[in-house]
Amino acid sequence: MKIVIAPDAFKGSLHAEEAADAIYSGVKKVYPHAEVVRLPVADGGEGTLSVLMSSTGGTLRTVSVQDPLGRAMDAHFGVLGDGETAVIEMAQASGLLLLADHELDPMKASTFGTGQLIRHALDAGYRKMIIGLGGSATNDGGTGLLEALGVRFLADEQVVQMNGSTLSIIDEIDISQLDKRLLETDIRIASDVENPFVGEQGASFVFGPQKGADAEMVLRLDEGLRHLADMTERQTGVRLHELRGAGAAGGSAGALLAYCGANLKSGIDVVLEAMDFAKQLSSADFIVTGEGKTDRQTLAGKALMGIAKLARVENVPVIVISGAIEEAARQELLEWFTELYSLDDGKKSLAELMAQAAKLLENKASIVLQHRQ
Repeated sequence: MKIVIAPDAFKGSLHAEEAADAIYSGVKKVYPHAEVVRLPVADGGEGTLSVLMSSTGGTLRTVSVQDPLGRAMDAHFGVLGDGETAVIEMAQASGLLLLADHELDPMKASTFGTGQLIRHALDAGYRKMIIGLGGSATNDGGTGLLEALGVRFLADEQVVQMNGSTLSIIDEIDISQLDKRLLETDIRIASDVENPFVGEQGASFVFGPQKGADAEMVLRLDEGLRHLADMTERQTGVRLHELRGAGAAGGSAGALLAYCGANLKSGIDVVLEAMDFAKQLSSADFIVTGEGKTDRQTLAGKALMGIAKLARVENVPVIVISGAIEEAARQELLEWFTELYSLDDGKKSLAELMAQAAKLLENKASIVLQHRQ
């Protein structure tokens, strides 16, 4: 028997790798002699780097970059087990979690550090890249990362240092020094965000508040991104304004698309392809997966949905054990998943569930699989 264990993170409780370990312990109690493969997953957001390193036997490289406020720090980029593909996680250099609550300010935050990560990967010789865009503290339209890659933004013929506050004042974009190595690099953006660059569903309105923007800032940031989009269209011919997915990471997806020749793909699809998930699936008897909460958002394209689609092709059953299941969506979910189980039995508080998540997950996996024997 072969069992594939492929959970996403249980946010606030367990990293995907920790969830996979807990499920593994439960599975081995019931099937001690089965071949059990741990392939924790992510959808392009935080955790994507570690998931891809663990699932492909990849390695981490430590480099010096700037944090969102320009302070020097060490960050990681990864190299997949294939030895050819660099993995850049935006949260490593430009992430929300790098700042204290009182430091959150998308008017000041820059993606420069993410551009430095890309440049470090180019310097190391990598011409294939996966860039995960989740968890950013920034709303600079990716201008900071472009600066690190050689683009100059000017106002009144003076070079401007880019962040959310300077988007509206630029009157020239000089791409003559943009790193030419990008032209020969296959860049895949891994993102599950479908928001456009600007407007009420765009980067500033939807994600700005969680990055520290008040109502007035949101309007200024959106105006700034609209100005950048207008200039980018004149410069490159790429119209970012309403482009689906271009608003990811405060518009950084748009910058990568328009200036770096990147391709935007579903985060989970990029991750599953990188770990050769379909190959592992072809010989599996069933999959055990899970996440913090499985609900209608899952159906909209989160990590578990990517697994379910591949499993359907191979006709492999998918068992879901999540922190919670949205009961109102159960029937819709059962169209894609074989069995659905929740760790929340109604007897524990949320705090207790989160604190005991690993043990509860191990026990639930064991109980569920005993019933399958």
